[in-house]
Amino acid sequence: MKAMVLTELCDIRENPNPLLLEHPAVPEPGPNEVLLEVLACGVCHTELDEIEGRTAPPSLPVIPGHEIVGRIARTGNDVKTRQVGERVGVGWFFSSCGVCRYCLAGNENLCSEFMATGRDADGGYAEFISVPEGSVFTIPGYLSITGAAPLLCAGAIGYRSLRLSGIRNGDNLGLTGFGGSAHLVLKMVKFRYPDTEVFVFARNPGEREFAMELGASWAGDTATESPIRLRSIIDTTPAWKPVVEALKNLAPEGRLVINAIRKEDTDRDYLLRINYPEHLWMEKEIKSVANVSRKDISGFLDLADEMRIQPEIEEYPLEDANLALSELRMGNVRGAKVLRII
Repeated sequence: MKAMVLTELCDIRENPNPLLLEHPAVPEPGPNEVLLEVLACGVCHTELDEIEGRTAPPSLPVIPGHEIVGRIARTGNDVKTRQVGERVGVGWFFSSCGVCRYCLAGNENLCSEFMATGRDADGGYAEFISVPEGSVFTIPGYLSITGAAPLLCAGAIGYRSLRLSGIRNGDNLGLTGFGGSAHLVLKMVKFRYPDTEVFVFARNPGEREFAMELGASWAGDTATESPIRLRSIIDTTPAWKPVVEALKNLAPEGRLVINAIRKEDTDRDYLLRINYPEHLWMEKEIKSVANVSRKDISGFLDLADEMRIQPEIEEYPLEDANLALSELRMGNVRGAKVLRII
């Protein structure tokens, strides 16, 4: 099969072609696993975190990719819930222990043995992938194969972030950064909380314009003060500066939800600028988002089906994965980037 493979860590700004086109053997599905013929795979900022070592794979080489849409080509022994020919999706969740208190409570995203697709196990930048049957989800029939891909991570993690924000209809919400996940959060808010105003902070003028097109009430630069104080803000950026800037825009009792698996070190000194009265006083709080659970993926796919959500996407062939990643690294984003495998 064809696959884009990561063989060594690097800074993608210095090496814009970190993935190599290789031809590994098609994997064999083990017990309770299904073999998927990959149709499409989204390109996520977490792949940059993997390549650049902020959340490094435990071993190399590895095939990245965790927003996977595929067709079941074969089933392993003891598979009971899936059949050959089904169109399904796979997200960041690959597996967990299944027996700890977090797993038993449906929060396997917090399990100490959590394994991520495309980092701890080979992912979807390939023509085939073998995954546990409990890690695949039925894709709503209205979606195209490329349109479904971003929903499996950008959408699911946005769904979890929105839930953790604690907003109710009529509360105002801020979004700092406006890429694959944030643009889906805005769509969700417009559907679920029609009286909620959304304020977007983004350094890229194109992202701000895009946010206004999708129904944001206001859009400004990352460091701009919002017109009003906000009940909650969801941060989807890889940097520290937006975190500090967001804190000063929170209302009393406001909550900042950080939706990022890692933060870059380049602007860590910005944290030294935190001023307690301005940024943290008045019982403001900060909450991180750790991975996604299975119920986040299934819950979001149900919501997507209800609201007929359509993500904005840019398509690339598998061989152009490096180009898509480089554009993502440079901030050239409008919606979500997706590799079309077939």
